[in-house]
Amino acid sequence: MSTLTALALYAAYINILSFGLFWFDKRAARAGRWRISEQTLLAISLLGGSPGAMAARHIFRHKTRKEPFRTRLALIIVLQVATAAVGTLALQGHLDAIASVF
Repeated sequence: MSTLTALALYAAYINILSFGLFWFDKRAARAGRWRISEQTLLAISLLGGSPGAMAARHIFRHKTRKEPFRTRLALIIVLQVATAAVGTLALQGHLDAIASVF
């Protein structure tokens, strides 16, 4: 299996898991049952499930106004986008050119 295939499978798995956990937590909240901790939901998002988390928040209208959860999820997404941007620049060799200026 190629690295790209493995990454795609991981991304699919973690986002389906994230979406499912938000769905389960919303159902549990409505039924007054045991809930999934915000720490767990944020951890899954940090591990790559933020697109699934955002989709579930929108579809189920779950955790959309809850602070500091909203802010923490937003910070996770900013961190992931920045990491992806730096990684992309590094793979293309642009960081070496920038570093040589300093």
